[in-house]
Amino acid sequence: MKLVFAGTPDFSVAALEALHAAGHEIVGVYTQPDRPAGRGQKLTPSPVAQRAVELGLPVFKPLKLRGNDEAIAELRALQPELMVVVAYGLILPQAVLDIPLHGCFNIHASLLPRWRGAAPIQRAILAGDSESGVTIMKMDAGLDTGPMLLIETTPITPTTTAAELHDALQAQGARLIVEALRQLEAGTLRETPQPADGATYAHKLDKAEARLDWTKTAVELERAVRGFNPVPVAWTELAGERLRVFAAAVDAAPADAEPGSVLGVDGNGLAIATGSGRLLLRQVQWAGGKVLAAHQAMQGRDLGRARLA
Repeated sequence: MKLVFAGTPDFSVAALEALHAAGHEIVGVYTQPDRPAGRGQKLTPSPVAQRAVELGLPVFKPLKLRGNDEAIAELRALQPELMVVVAYGLILPQAVLDIPLHGCFNIHASLLPRWRGAAPIQRAILAGDSESGVTIMKMDAGLDTGPMLLIETTPITPTTTAAELHDALQAQGARLIVEALRQLEAGTLRETPQPADGATYAHKLDKAEARLDWTKTAVELERAVRGFNPVPVAWTELAGERLRVFAAAVDAAPADAEPGSVLGVDGNGLAIATGSGRLLLRQVQWAGGKVLAAHQAMQGRDLGRARLA
């Protein structure tokens, strides 16, 4: 089919590659403008832009689409049969949704209507969901409210991190969008309205959320460590120094201390009292240092009466 693709981050790249490998004619790739990145803050193309150039595909980087008559006319001139959208990051106005013959299909990293919005992967882990998945949705003017075309689940285990779920759903979404187009061409693709019940909103992540609140339960804190790995990474402070936490586990032993109190450290980790239970910090990193096992990171430090904040 004659496609326009819209996406920006690494999550979108697999779908672009899959559609290209399946033989579809991608007449344009839309992505967000270059952004400053790295220590030098050099303007850097998005992962989708970089891969599109490697594939020899034309790239468009409008700052916005809403109210941008020139960009909309440029898109209309491509005459796409379908637009595939994956974490593009820009709102598509109705004028854009109306351009492709078959509309706009979106790869969404959740089981809609649960976790509409910007951060479905992290919110599913933070909430303790036992499963996630991918929904291929036909876009409408609402926020992730359009009819569902295909849906497939994937488990969230007690150890799944946001990085691991991201990679699983990235591959799943790439496979499903190719299947959705196959069914569309065969005339067998069916639309199913989203259920009225069960809708939740996955608010965009705020870096401030990644600071561990030791008054919460050990279960909630352990989910936060997994949900914020690899970005923005859960953190806390010990004696005024920032300590990033990459892995943790719930310890069944009672805490019997004020939340944040250091209860001890050994090969199993650094034990911290929480609002309910204790949390073992397994992998941590001091500012400017390497990620280490917690007992190694604490060598030479006086932890008597120490407390995290």
